[in-house]
Amino acid sequence: MKVVLIILGFISMGIGIIGIVAPILPTTPFLLLASFFFAKGSKRFHDWLISTKIYKKYLESFVKSKAMTLKNKFTILLPVSLMLIITFIFVNNLYARLVLVILFIGKYLYFFTQIRTITEEEESELKKNRDIAKENGNLE
Repeated sequence: MKVVLIILGFISMGIGIIGIVAPILPTTPFLLLASFFFAKGSKRFHDWLISTKIYKKYLESFVKSKAMTLKNKFTILLPVSLMLIITFIFVNNLYARLVLVILFIGKYLYFFTQIRTITEEEESELKKNRDIAKENGNLE
């Protein structure tokens, strides 16, 4: 089972990396998924992932503060919304369309009720404070 989780972690990470350059794929959700799979599958791979520049740039501030800028939220939400809308258009099954509508509404509700929205300045301040704490040895 651990091998499957590690493979899923690398697949998720690969899709997340592709999402950095391909605007249709969201980067952050796939990197979060990769982090989850690595955490469940291998401490070594998880430790490796969280030490990468990709993790630090796209996930570290979210994981530490449980907050995102409005821009980050929409960067994640809009490509996924586009895919759901395209699927909705081409699916003729009423139940499938109902599930798509529930997913569409649910993800926006989650992002705007469960994840705190911060300004770009607050995000910069959080990063600066974290860097200072690391230099002082207060964080890993």
